Amino acid sequence: MTRTIPLSPPRVHRLPGMLVFGATDVGTVRSNNEDNLLIDEAMGLAMLADGMGGHAAGEVASAGVLTEMRAYLAQHTPALPAFFADGGPEADPDATWSDPAAGALRLLRAAVTHANARLYAHNCARGRTEGDGMGATLTGFWRASAVAPLVVFHVGDSRLYRLRGCVLEQLTRDQTLYQQALEAGMRDRLPARNVLLQAMGPAPTVTPELRSHQVVEGDVLMLCSDGLHGAVAHAEIEAALAHANSSTLGAVCERLIAMAKESSSRDNITTVVALCV
Repeated sequence: MTRTIPLSPPRVHRLPGMLVFGATDVGTVRSNNEDNLLIDEAMGLAMLADGMGGHAAGEVASAGVLTEMRAYLAQHTPALPAFFADGGPEADPDATWSDPAAGALRLLRAAVTHANARLYAHNCARGRTEGDGMGATLTGFWRASAVAPLVVFHVGDSRLYRLRGCVLEQLTRDQTLYQQALEAGMRDRLPARNVLLQAMGPAPTVTPELRSHQVVEGDVLMLCSDGLHGAVAHAEIEAALAHANSSTLGAVCERLIAMAKESSSRDNITTVVALCV
């Protein structure tokens, strides 16, 4: 498993029904960047991974998870019903799934399982025990055509947000001990925010969060690592994304990264902003 950086150059990408820009920054404290992002125009795929495992290892983990995901989806997407790609049930009357999102979500689960197994095997080959070794978060979305639903996959504590009608909503749930404690009603002596319940690589199995969402013209989507959402307030992110349009996506990403630095983020910072058109 080798590191491939940059996986996606910083430019506006045109995905089905979306314009997308992504950027990553080492931040102000760390000496190396363990975050990676990948945007594939042909597949309609955007995702990021936040690596862990120390110098170089985290970078290998995050890049490896993303490349394994893309390779698996590229190999198996042709098996999906034509409905998912073309948007019409008449295209394949013998399709296995009547709901196009169901097939896509099933394939995404298999892709996550595959990518996790590859990284776990890499750890085992280097003598790492279960729960040890390098790993990465994984959060992304896939939209194979402009009429297809948005399908979302998520492991760890990177996030996907959606801005609609000037209201910012978090579409993923942090898989952390802190979030679990909040949901259990704890308000005092909360655990650290960065203790993950799941990540890609340290364990032989992983259970991703998988969902489908309908998107409408004007929606703004944002993927980000915890270097951004852990430092910048929800309302400030909301205000920054309100400026996103077809000509400002790069500037919005740069502003979000600058805001994280100004807020004393101690982590790498990655963001991917998409405008539905």
